[in-house]
Amino acid sequence: MMSNLEIVLKEEDVYSGNVKGMIPHGKGTYKWKNGTVYEGCWEEGKMAGDGRITWSSGASYEGNFYGGYLHGFGTLTNPDGSTYIGSWRLNIQHGFGRKQYSNSDVYDGSWREGVHEGSGKYTWCNGDMYMGSWKGGLMCGRGVMKWLNGDLFDGNWSKGYRHGTGVYRFADGNYYFGTWTNGLKDGLGMFYPAISIRSSSSGRLGKKKASKPHSIVRSISIKKPIKGLFRDMGRVSNKKISVGVSSLESSALNSTELLSHNLDEGESVDDYNSSNVVWEREYIQGVLVKERTKNNAKVLSKKEQQRIFLMEEMKRKSTLDIFESRKSNYMMLNLQLGIRYTVGKITPLTMREVRYSDFGEQARIRIYFPRKGSQSTPPHNSVDFYWKDYSFMVFRNLRELFKLDAADYMMSICGDDGLIELSSPGKSGSLFYRSHDDRFVIKTLRKSELKVLLKMLPNYYNHVQAHDNTMITKFYGIHEITPRGGKKVQFVVMGNMFYTDLRIHRHYDLKGSYYGRNTNTYNIIEATTLKDLDLTYKFHMDKSLRDALFKQINLDCMFLESQQIIDYSLLLGLHFRAPEHLKSMLEPPDAYAFNRPQNTTDDGAILRVDRTIQPTGLLLVTHEPDSVNTAPGPHSRGSTLKAFSVGDKEVDVLLPGTGRLRVQLGVNMPAQANHKVSHDISGSTEVELFEVYDVVLYLGIIDILQEYNTRKKIEHAYKSVLHDPMSISVAPPKFYSNRFFKYLEKVFPSNN
Repeated sequence: MMSNLEIVLKEEDVYSGNVKGMIPHGKGTYKWKNGTVYEGCWEEGKMAGDGRITWSSGASYEGNFYGGYLHGFGTLTNPDGSTYIGSWRLNIQHGFGRKQYSNSDVYDGSWREGVHEGSGKYTWCNGDMYMGSWKGGLMCGRGVMKWLNGDLFDGNWSKGYRHGTGVYRFADGNYYFGTWTNGLKDGLGMFYPAISIRSSSSGRLGKKKASKPHSIVRSISIKKPIKGLFRDMGRVSNKKISVGVSSLESSALNSTELLSHNLDEGESVDDYNSSNVVWEREYIQGVLVKERTKNNAKVLSKKEQQRIFLMEEMKRKSTLDIFESRKSNYMMLNLQLGIRYTVGKITPLTMREVRYSDFGEQARIRIYFPRKGSQSTPPHNSVDFYWKDYSFMVFRNLRELFKLDAADYMMSICGDDGLIELSSPGKSGSLFYRSHDDRFVIKTLRKSELKVLLKMLPNYYNHVQAHDNTMITKFYGIHEITPRGGKKVQFVVMGNMFYTDLRIHRHYDLKGSYYGRNTNTYNIIEATTLKDLDLTYKFHMDKSLRDALFKQINLDCMFLESQQIIDYSLLLGLHFRAPEHLKSMLEPPDAYAFNRPQNTTDDGAILRVDRTIQPTGLLLVTHEPDSVNTAPGPHSRGSTLKAFSVGDKEVDVLLPGTGRLRVQLGVNMPAQANHKVSHDISGSTEVELFEVYDVVLYLGIIDILQEYNTRKKIEHAYKSVLHDPMSISVAPPKFYSNRFFKYLEKVFPSNN
């Protein structure tokens, strides 16, 4: 029975309001001796529901409470004038929210455990702005930084640094496309001058003046013990409870580490006729080591179209409303909740062979995840949704077959670090996510793709069971999310073929066709996957390695042909080692080691040069299990490969200055990349010159969910009239697999 009472406690705390058995329950006001006041709802002695609390310090919070904690949605106002409006979890900012700092800086976006994480927009009081991904309070992932002076960088970030590919647009219209490593330009890049360049009296463009780096002052939620209420022996207790208070930390981030706003991208360039020339530059750890001009007549004939495209693209990205990403973030959270539930539920079950009834659309788990939680699901900060897991017992067996531990799988996808949203590399419009440790990629499926995968699944299961070394994508689960009142979204979890500590310098998607299979280079503003006509290398491999590769590709193509699958491709990643033109930069053998700067490899690792031998890009050495990681990766589970050049023994690849890696099919495969030098560059028409690079290859067959159906047959007939049938991608399965295989034989020629 609930009544309305006023209770005076021994330590002069006062409660007035509804009670249940002498315990606050319902609406009431609690006043602490130190001046803190709470007005709102109670549930069995704990603050729960809507309420307002004002601390003696002057800070106040109005919003949702749960179990005595700030939990849900609410507004916190601090004495220094800073405010936070958004989601909370157990006294900590967690979810989506807006923080306005006392210095007028503003952050809008996603929070995790009190720091910026996920998608967010930070606007400094001076007008500078960053919009993109965050992790652990630092800019990490894809993002756009726009400075007040008009300069803009659109690209990849890591730990607060520009890191990866990107484009830097100067206020005067110049562009630099390239890669960065820990804030420094690193690798090849292209500098595109504006149509009109204002030259100084000396005829050179000077460096832009470095602006003062920014420092972000962030809010860290802390627990402040105050006198509170618990249910104890049927009466109000004077035990301490914990309520969150947000306090400003004066130096949360090191400004020099977060944003080195030294605009070193604008190095001086000679005055020249910009209508004919662009600059190709190569950097190593911020140092310009090579520069040459290129005749850019073909590109510059479209200069205005390029500039319009780039300006519109950046304008669009820099004016996005950050809260449009909320749907994607809800999807990520729902995926984690559903996978954790399903894997945790079926893992304890006794392992058994799959049955016919384990396949098909009817073999599924379906459960409802209300926001407030239920008897079998936890409370969460997303929307109410339905979760469906297809062929759960089949994928449980597949994960066992792929030697993947269930706990590791859940930790990778469902851990606190969350998922990272990627830009779609294809035309399908699918959303892509990557696990925080890079082991898994999650892709949204079209309804037609879901049907093909479920139909193919029994034969796929048999194929990967029979062939340890299969190059075909490894699938780990098919899931479906339906927000309450919303549309269904299907997902598939796959192994990441580029799971490696080495830097992937080039990405290619190879089909064997050539109509439309090239990339417009002026559209590249991030890590772009290039196509068939962009590939200018041929890769020479050890005989045994090549034989093993093509034996498996042939088996995989036969399987895909039997399933009437087309439009698949070979995803190829290249890691370059010790290019010939960089060897001269290494110290000579008789050089002294002390009082000299350390060299670095092209992926940023420290390279300790052996003074007694000439530098080598990579070496094939006999396999030593104790010296390499032999655990199966998300893409490979097969045995260590044998190499003809070391007596047909199992091998590792030794990378001086980096480490030793186990060679498997599609993973850590060494090769030499040969690139024919054009006559314009070599200056000779009589002798063919080649540039030779040591490379490490990562490859596999992807996009295997397109069936040769009636629509594709019509498309093939129509395009065959307009174009050479050999050139178009769409083709009957047998023709497609033969063309695909023969094309790859040219890309990886035999040394015989």
